[in-house]
Amino acid sequence: MWVLTVVLVGALLVTLTAIVVDSPLGRSIARRFEPEGTGPGGDVKQLQQQVDLLEGEVEELHRTLAGLRDEVQFVHRLLEDPSRKKRPPSPA
Repeated sequence: MWVLTVVLVGALLVTLTAIVVDSPLGRSIARRFEPEGTGPGGDVKQLQQQVDLLEGEVEELHRTLAGLRDEVQFVHRLLEDPSRKKRPPSPA
């Protein structure tokens, strides 16, 4: 009789354990035991490298934009310079 009781209780415990582990409560408990940097957030070092790369690209774009602004201002001044319009005629 004891053997049958132990088998039934064991089967019941296995079933309840499977239900709890697969539930949101079981998943949240499992996340607490995971080491930092794993899980749905991904690898923190990899994300930091991507952020650093993107920050470098943004800085490069800022420098390029500043250079383009200088060039546009230069061309704008050349086009507005009235002394350029009154050049002496060429000796051709």
